[in-house]
Amino acid sequence: MDKGIAPVIRERISQIGEGNLFVINDFTDLNNDDTVTRTLSRLQKEGRIIRVASGIYMNPKITQFGVLYPTIDKIAYKIAERDKIQIMPTGSTALNLLGLSTQVPMNAVYITNGSKRKVKVGKRNIVFKNVVQKNFQYQGKLLPLIIIALKELGEKNVTNDILEKITHQINDNNLDERKTMLHDLYLAPSWIKELLYPIIKQVVE
Repeated sequence: MDKGIAPVIRERISQIGEGNLFVINDFTDLNNDDTVTRTLSRLQKEGRIIRVASGIYMNPKITQFGVLYPTIDKIAYKIAERDKIQIMPTGSTALNLLGLSTQVPMNAVYITNGSKRKVKVGKRNIVFKNVVQKNFQYQGKLLPLIIIALKELGEKNVTNDILEKITHQINDNNLDERKTMLHDLYLAPSWIKELLYPIIKQVVE
């Protein structure tokens, strides 16, 4: 093992911060993937880092209750960042992320413009389903998630409680996201446009 590279890897991991994710690609500038892989493997065996999924590691954050793991959503987006693909949660995954459902799906499902596959994370799976590029015409993050969740629920199942939760999330969102909301709403089905437009209009004006 290159003794000059290993300390650099260890130092970088310590700078990443506890609880944060990283991948082998984060060390490509060292131009020695074999040494990086061996060093990460050794650090994992020593318990200094944790492998949370294939090729995804974390600098563990230890609490009085044990290791604090990142959410399945953060892991999914780290995979997307590594593989340079776009992803978007769908179905029950979107409902859970928005707090519109307390049910935690065994498979966290995301659509992607990348390859179709399943990634095991502990006892759960991240499932990537391939779709055409036009599904990624959205500019923001929150409203597409809301649109997907509402599609999953169906028009007749949107209660006042659900609508109130969505209203709070839209109102609490940052200004940069608000600039994209009308564009993203235009891509939604007609019934969702009619439902959300009065809420979004108050936010963007």
